[in-house]
Amino acid sequence: MDAAITLPPILQLSIDLTEEQFFLLCQNNGDLRFERTASGEIIIMPPTGGETSNNNFEIAMQLGMWNKQTKLGKGFDSNGGFTLPNGAVRAPDASWLKLERWEALTQGQRQKFLPLCPDFVVELRSPTDSLKQTQLKMQEYIANGARLGWLIDPKTRRVEIYRPNQDVELLENPVTLSGEDVLPGFVLDISSIFSPP
Repeated sequence: MDAAITLPPILQLSIDLTEEQFFLLCQNNGDLRFERTASGEIIIMPPTGGETSNNNFEIAMQLGMWNKQTKLGKGFDSNGGFTLPNGAVRAPDASWLKLERWEALTQGQRQKFLPLCPDFVVELRSPTDSLKQTQLKMQEYIANGARLGWLIDPKTRRVEIYRPNQDVELLENPVTLSGEDVLPGFVLDISSIFSPP
């Protein structure tokens, strides 16, 4: 009988690459999703399952519809990479940037990983995501300039809200989430994202 092969859900590599080399690695391997930590460790993440992908789509769709109406900024899906001030390259599941910050970028900067941290980030915890690692990523976004962040865990029906200079707020089974003053008027209907109890 063959023994089952178990691999870590996320592969981490230590390879010394320049920003340009890392960008080309990502472009040449479009079927994979990469991130890079501030210390240079490369993280290869697998594609998500159908349920997580659908939930990501739902969040991005609602954010996109609000942004299309308000025209206050630019929204990004989970493929959008950002080079944070600490040097990490991250790709939140959904994110948003104020229009003034987008317009301050050159055309060349817009074609690569954006050299900044988004104003708003969402991480949707999938079954293979470590809660601790995802919480550390949320803290990293806030430390690097994000003004609002949501860590959504469909399985536990919990949301952690991250804001600068504030303790993390934990919501149990919320129906909606407010974009507060960062995304004025945006309310995410989260009911369809949570797994049935």
